Amino acid sequence: MKRFAVEYEHRTVGIAVRVPGGFMFCASDDDFQEMDGRLFPRARSIERQLKKVAMRQRPARPVRGRPSFACH
Repeated sequence: MKRFAVEYEHRTVGIAVRVPGGFMFCASDDDFQEMDGRLFPRARSIERQLKKVAMRQRPARPVRGRPSFACH
C-alpha cells in the first residue's frame, strides 16, 4: 500500500492512500475534515480541493504555497 503525507502551507493536513481508482484522503487537520474519506482520481485533484477549502475558510488571506506529497 502506498501512502503519502499531504502538506498545505508547510503543515501536514492528512495522508493520501493509493487505492483502486485513485487516492483516498484521510484528514489529520480539522480545517480539512470535510475532505476526509473522499476518493480523488489523481493527486492533483486533492491539491485543487485543498485550495478551495482553504479559500472558503480564510477568504481574506491569500492562498500561498502548494500542497506537497512525501512518500513514506
